[in-house]
Amino acid sequence: MTSITDPYAEIRPYEDDEIPAAINRLIQDDEFIHAIVKHRFKHRAGWMQTLMSPWVKMYLKLKWRKLTSVEAIQLEVKKYLDQTLATTTGGVTYSGLDKLDKNQAYLFVSNHRDIAMDPALVNYGLHVSGHQTVRIAIGDNLLRKPCATELMKLNKSFIVKRSAKGPREMMKALATLSGYIKNSLETGHSIWIAQREGRAKDGNDFTDPAILKMFHVEGRSKKIDFATYIKSLKIVPVAIAYENDPCDLAKAKELYEKATLGAYEKREFEDIESIIQGIIGEKGRIHVAFGEVIDQDFATPDALASEIDRQIHQHYQLFPINLLAAGCESDEVTQVTREILSQKLACLPEGAHEYLLASYANPVKNKSQAE
Repeated sequence: MTSITDPYAEIRPYEDDEIPAAINRLIQDDEFIHAIVKHRFKHRAGWMQTLMSPWVKMYLKLKWRKLTSVEAIQLEVKKYLDQTLATTTGGVTYSGLDKLDKNQAYLFVSNHRDIAMDPALVNYGLHVSGHQTVRIAIGDNLLRKPCATELMKLNKSFIVKRSAKGPREMMKALATLSGYIKNSLETGHSIWIAQREGRAKDGNDFTDPAILKMFHVEGRSKKIDFATYIKSLKIVPVAIAYENDPCDLAKAKELYEKATLGAYEKREFEDIESIIQGIIGEKGRIHVAFGEVIDQDFATPDALASEIDRQIHQHYQLFPINLLAAGCESDEVTQVTREILSQKLACLPEGAHEYLLASYANPVKNKSQAE
């Protein structure tokens, strides 16, 4: 609960002294244990899965008893991430990190393609280059289960209350979020937040000015003008590019359904399925480009959004599949690239082809306009 001494208790990540109790709650959460058993022993009979639950609880108690700090959890997460990147990517490269001060906290505003991997990749690059990892903004729409909230808050995630109802509740949520971001930066903790709510399923990476207005809510309460306050946040745009998007077919189908039926009905566990697919799916090569700190005067959210977009589009790493989808003639486009794209299209209804092609082609168009 929010208190006078800790106004951000409801949304902030767990601190070191809260870790053991949170881990214990997680282990005692039957739904969480059931999800692990179902995933780990999916080929076993139901009665066998039921018998395995107490053993999984015991195993996690022993394995996780050494996790008594945020740093310990981050190092444990890194082990899994090392394995994931080694088995599902063709390598991850970074640029722009050498221009950033390791003793400065930044507000990283990133394009958004994958729910879990985007912030994980940013954190990975920061960690291996000697920077502090970020606190991660995550929408409460992804935290419908108590175990999901526990997991996210254990790993430096803070909650964006998108489900707030009514103007008063919404303004209170925005003020708390804006204050928390500023407080984090002032106390030396960098922040990662997506440039818009939801993933860019069409490959068009554009910043929602409403996010930037939210940043300034705290500044407005202190009577600080937009341009001055924004400069104090040390915003750094980040462009994340995947050679292969593991969720591209699902995204194209969703856009196709919206266009043809007028709406898309999301399944109950679809977000969780997207997270899993994004983690375990083949991603090809990945490039994460950190842009320049925004220190110019931008008087409006729209002007600031244009600069963030310019940097993201300019720094976005194009791969052969992007060039092929955009119809560009290039020696980089091999027969293998053509076959991969052809196989993807063969998995979709013909009407959905244009949405898949656009998701890979739009970064080419946006990059050419930014240069």
